Amino acid sequence: MFNPDPDIREIPITPGQRCYVIDHVLQDPQAWVDRACQHRDDFEMTGHNAYPGVELRMPDLISERLGEYFAQHVRSRLGARRTERVHSRLALVTLQPEQLQPRQWICHRDRMGLGDHYRIGASVLYLFKDPALGGTNFFVPRRPQAEIDLLVHESGTLTATAFADKYGVAPGYLTESNAWFEKVQSVAPAWNRMIFYDGNLFHCSDIPAPQRLSADPALGRLTLNGFFTCTRRAG
Repeated sequence: MFNPDPDIREIPITPGQRCYVIDHVLQDPQAWVDRACQHRDDFEMTGHNAYPGVELRMPDLISERLGEYFAQHVRSRLGARRTERVHSRLALVTLQPEQLQPRQWICHRDRMGLGDHYRIGASVLYLFKDPALGGTNFFVPRRPQAEIDLLVHESGTLTATAFADKYGVAPGYLTESNAWFEKVQSVAPAWNRMIFYDGNLFHCSDIPAPQRLSADPALGRLTLNGFFTCTRRAG
């Protein structure tokens, strides 16, 4: 399933944080696109997270294989010790900017509501060939933590008009820095490229050309997204 001898590149995000990039990661990437097309009607908008599109949860066996690959090649690089849970899903960004909710106007963290003794690893595998569909952006806050926490909370409670008026955040996909977040890195997509990073970093999909999005897995921004709940490495 996965390339057994990957060449892992490091891209700096912040001091002490890296994004790990593996090209040619799947032995048969087209099979994953074909699988997504076969199950196109099973993709759904879940609503439990801020993902701006439809998702298809992967079987436990797929998540287990992904978790094994993560543990073998990346986990220690992210300062994690033991993997306690893995889940994965195929995902398609489908929403146009005017359809987004305020929480989708800003970047996010994959925190899972867990304490500081856990580390959340995250991965994105790009399963499309059109680079205009966009990669992944990383950000750091420009405001104090308490203000950022309130912004994030109220992005899920205020109306779109109230949120825009209060925080001055423009509706639409976040592709550049704003008054609240500074973009510090952007990782370009490539066919059969997988990236791994610390889910506690603020990040979001880079959607520079939303008019190119499609609900067809063969044409759209199809990714395999992974999430790894791990204990922190001591020290």
